[in-house]
Amino acid sequence: MIKTIDWTPEGVRMIDQTKLPSVEEYPLFRSFEAVADAIRTMVVRGAPAIGVAAAMGIALGMKQSRAADTAAAAAVFRRIADTMAGTRPTAVNLFWAVDRMRRVFDRLLADGVDLDAIREALIAEALAIRDEDIESNRRMGRLGQELLPSSGTVLTHCNAGALATAGYGTALGVIRAAVESGKRLQVLADETRPFLQGARLTAWELWKDDIDVRVIADNMSGAFMRQGLIDAVIVGADRIAANGDVANKIGTYTVAVLASRHDIPFYVAAPTSTLDLSLETGAEIPIEERDPSEVTRFAGVRVVPENVTAFNPAFDVTPHDYVTAIVTERGVARPPYGPSLAALAE
Repeated sequence: MIKTIDWTPEGVRMIDQTKLPSVEEYPLFRSFEAVADAIRTMVVRGAPAIGVAAAMGIALGMKQSRAADTAAAAAVFRRIADTMAGTRPTAVNLFWAVDRMRRVFDRLLADGVDLDAIREALIAEALAIRDEDIESNRRMGRLGQELLPSSGTVLTHCNAGALATAGYGTALGVIRAAVESGKRLQVLADETRPFLQGARLTAWELWKDDIDVRVIADNMSGAFMRQGLIDAVIVGADRIAANGDVANKIGTYTVAVLASRHDIPFYVAAPTSTLDLSLETGAEIPIEERDPSEVTRFAGVRVVPENVTAFNPAFDVTPHDYVTAIVTERGVARPPYGPSLAALAE
C-alpha cells in the first residue's frame, strides 16, 4: 500500500504528489509551518489526507514547542491550530481533524496534565486519526464494492485513492475492494484539469496495483457514456452538506449531469468526517479559488495569451438529486439524504 503520510521523531514524511508520476519522492517536513505549506501547495492533497497531515502538523508543532507553562502552551497551540485551519477552505476533514486535536488539548489542559504528557497524547491522537482513516477506507471499500457491477467500466474523476487518504482510498478503495473480490473492472480516469490529479495520480496508483486503467480527457466522458461504454461513476468528496449536496474537484458536477442524462449510477465515497451537517445545502460550502497560473500555464509554459487571465475554482458542488448513493464507513446512504445521512452521523 502506498504510504501517503507517516510520522517520524524528526517530522512528518509525505510523498510529494506535485512530482508524480515522474518522480516518487518522500521528503521530510520538519516543522508545523512546513507541513502547513505542504497542504497549501498540494504536496499532500485529498480531504482525508489533509486532515491527517494537519493533525500530525499540530502534534509536531507542540512537540517542538518550548512553552514552559500552560498559558504559553495554550497560546502556541492556538497559533499552530489556526495556521493549519487556514491552509485550505473547502475540505471539511481539515477542520474536523483540527477540532479533534483541540478537544484533546483542552481536555488534558483542564485536567492539569503536565505538558510533556499532553505532547505525547497529541502525537498518539494524530496517529489514531491516521490509523482510523485507513480502517475506515477498508470498511467503505467492502460496503461500496457491492454497488459496482461484476464486470464493466467505471469512471472516476480526480484522485480519491490511497494518495488522497492515509491509505487504501475512498472511491478507489471501493474499486480496489471490488477487484479484490474478483470483479473484472476497467477504470477510466478523467485527466482532471488543471492540476491533472486523474492523469498523474489515479492512473499511477492503479497501475502500481495492476488494476486496468486508461486516462481520458475531461471532455470525453459524455461521448463514452453515449456509446454505452461506462457502467458506473464513483468519486470522492471534500464536503457533503446535510441534504446530500457534494463538493468535489471541479468538473465533478459536469460528470454527474452527464451520468444522469445517460441513466448511469453516480456514487460518492467519503468517510463520515466529510459530512458537514451544519450546512443545509451545498450553496453554503466555501469554494477555494486557486492561483490562475495553474490554468494559464502547463508544465511551467504559458499556454494562454499574455494579458489574459483565468478563473480557477478548485471545486464545484453536485446537487444531491444527481447522486445515486453515498458510501461511508458506517453504511450506504440513499435518498432522501437528510434522514439517511443524519442516521449515519449519529
